[in-house]
Amino acid sequence: MRRNSKRRGLSVAAGLALVAGAVAAAPSPSPSPSPGDFDVQAALDQLDAQVQDGMKRTGVPGVAVAVVHDDKVVYQKGFGVRDTNSPDKKVSPDTVFQLASVSKPVATTVVAQAVGADGFDDPLKGVILKDPWVSSHVTAADLLSHRSGLPDHSGDLLEDLGYDQAYILSRLRFEPLTPFRTSYAYTNFGFTAAAEAVAKAKGVPWDKLSDDLLYKPAGMTHTSSRFSDYEKTADRALTHVKTADGTWKPLYVRDADAQTAAGGVSSNAKDMARWLRLQMGGGKIDGKQVINGEGLAETHVPHSISHPPAEPNAQPGFYGLGWNVRYDENGRLRLSHSGAFALGANTNVTLVPSDNLGIVVLTNGAPSGLPDTIALNFFDVAEHGKPTRDWLPIVAKSYEEQLNQGGSDTDYTKPPANAKPARADSEYTGAYTNPFYGRATVTTGQDGGLVLHLGPEPQNYPLTHYDGNTFSFQTAGENAVGRTGVFFTDGGMRVEYLDENGLGTFQRQQ
Repeated sequence: MRRNSKRRGLSVAAGLALVAGAVAAAPSPSPSPSPGDFDVQAALDQLDAQVQDGMKRTGVPGVAVAVVHDDKVVYQKGFGVRDTNSPDKKVSPDTVFQLASVSKPVATTVVAQAVGADGFDDPLKGVILKDPWVSSHVTAADLLSHRSGLPDHSGDLLEDLGYDQAYILSRLRFEPLTPFRTSYAYTNFGFTAAAEAVAKAKGVPWDKLSDDLLYKPAGMTHTSSRFSDYEKTADRALTHVKTADGTWKPLYVRDADAQTAAGGVSSNAKDMARWLRLQMGGGKIDGKQVINGEGLAETHVPHSISHPPAEPNAQPGFYGLGWNVRYDENGRLRLSHSGAFALGANTNVTLVPSDNLGIVVLTNGAPSGLPDTIALNFFDVAEHGKPTRDWLPIVAKSYEEQLNQGGSDTDYTKPPANAKPARADSEYTGAYTNPFYGRATVTTGQDGGLVLHLGPEPQNYPLTHYDGNTFSFQTAGENAVGRTGVFFTDGGMRVEYLDENGLGTFQRQQ
């Protein structure tokens, strides 16, 4: 099973398999107790202190946690503040957070009810990829387990540039494909394409399908797949990033409607506790069968290999349908998913179905590893009486590595000493076209210098001369990678950070 490992950095709503990856990378602890031997009370007794210590170490402003055991909500609590500019706005179990990629297992719960266990393997209508044979055979299971062959994080940069869902999904047909069903690459918009195809077949929009099949019947009254619902909620946690002076501020607003099934759900700890009960109850809650049990079970089993074993005796990591799937030393199934917005959210859900034990951690800070650490510590204490290692630096390093990948090898802030001069501005200005990224223009700015305009609105990027016909600009948005190069030729230009899959060349219009 081949995996596309090249990444631009922490993508929109990145569902990083940090729990599975960190476990695989770390030395194994002593053997775990048998299923049923978790000391849940010990883990609950330490949970307050674990959360507070993690918040102190990271500075993350707000956290909400819920724990479900044996179909009961045994812990539900909020910590910190919703908005650092308003210290009186405290986090509670009712506070609504953006889930980022924890939206994925929520979405596959909806799909399980919509199609049942067998429907995951039916070819989808309306999903068009580069290979016609793949287009005619691709299933919901292929796209929801990231084995369609689409490149890593396909379409995310289009969203950064301001394109809507319809445009982005229509452009997946240009993406080069790796071998179908034998390669893994995490794709928010491949995942979204599956959900939208299922909703279209049911004759309703995805957000309504989610309401009708899951949120309303499960009593998840503060959960939505519409950004507008999150935005109008008074008791909501704003997204925060860490500033240069070390403080956390709500500087950005993240509207994820374009990839709503993959990263656009908002919810609170109370509703997520009900969802955990449903997950471990075979689709049933409060005596009512809400989700098809066989369909839900299908989401919990491996469908692709996401992390090949690093050494002969190591455990591989799997991806199910919206879930990271692994098995511990006793063969006990563990399901998890992380969510991350670089613009200010980080979440985690982890559960062990055999022990009817699950935890969800929601935070309103850019990815720091805190929610993953709280979950890892909780299960460590339940199994071993204490954390088996200091998880925070391990998980934080994983996030940092994701954030720092994908940038340019060239330091555009330091032009070469013998840099060649640029041509006259008129040699570069004008309109350019690209079948994937659409129209671009280069103009002369009011204060002189060139400005690159990208996207439908468009977005404006001042260009800085580097050498000869090479310029650079500072990238922005969820997938920013620092400064990137723009290389002009007689017939067009190539934008470096848009060119990962060979799609970043624009032709100049005459």
